[in-house]
Amino acid sequence: MSRTATPRRYLMCRPTFFNVEYVINPWMNPSIPTDNSLAISQWNTLRDAYLSLGHTVEEIEPIPGLPDMVFAANGATVIDGIAYGAQFRFPQRAAEAPAYLDRLAGLGFETHEAKSVNEGEGDLLLTPDYLLAGTGFRTDHAAHLEAQERFGRPVVTLQLVDPRFYHLDTALAVLGDTIAFLPEAFSAASARVLRRLFPDAIEVGLADAKWLGLNAISDGKHVVLPVQARRMTEQVRERGFEPVTVDVSEFLKAGGGPKCCTLELRHP
Repeated sequence: MSRTATPRRYLMCRPTFFNVEYVINPWMNPSIPTDNSLAISQWNTLRDAYLSLGHTVEEIEPIPGLPDMVFAANGATVIDGIAYGAQFRFPQRAAEAPAYLDRLAGLGFETHEAKSVNEGEGDLLLTPDYLLAGTGFRTDHAAHLEAQERFGRPVVTLQLVDPRFYHLDTALAVLGDTIAFLPEAFSAASARVLRRLFPDAIEVGLADAKWLGLNAISDGKHVVLPVQARRMTEQVRERGFEPVTVDVSEFLKAGGGPKCCTLELRHP
């Protein structure tokens, strides 16, 4: 099966102040130390992987006191040159939202503050035909309607049911014209919807999902995913994709992976 890569533009935030200082998801435990130098090294490797694939990487300046700002995907959703801002569920991350909108405005995007609670591309994932939208833990259903009006794209609401997979991008990866997903992370009805919309979807096992294997980035040909998600690596290869594995295990301590660290900047 032939796959075609499309050059992408990403926004990332260096993990200068990354640490686990509070608990807002089941992965976080402040009693387990983080290694900031290792986090920076792993982040550099991820950024370099994108650059080696021919993609463009913009950066946003990290802000002291915002240890989760490295998770750029949560900062906004950017489609057709429009940036729909985040409104975070937890106050610990609230200041990230205006910082990301300011940076996106500086990069030339049309920016809009959110009226409803949403955590950016954590719960809003674009496919060629739909905007897949997660709810259940972080993003309110009202934000799905707001995103549909903002982008003029049909939105498909999906119910997340496992708190370990608290964002849609921890339970589902968009791979060009298909997806990979963990069925048990969704309500039974939402899993049926995904199978109906994507009959060729890759169904990933829990062992790989626990490594946040589904927190992956694809350019239509390459799939950047955690090296520990071994079976998923083979699954995407079997479907004609080229896996690019990276070790971002330090970010797993905060519930993040490659996709969490990466906000896609889409132009018209």
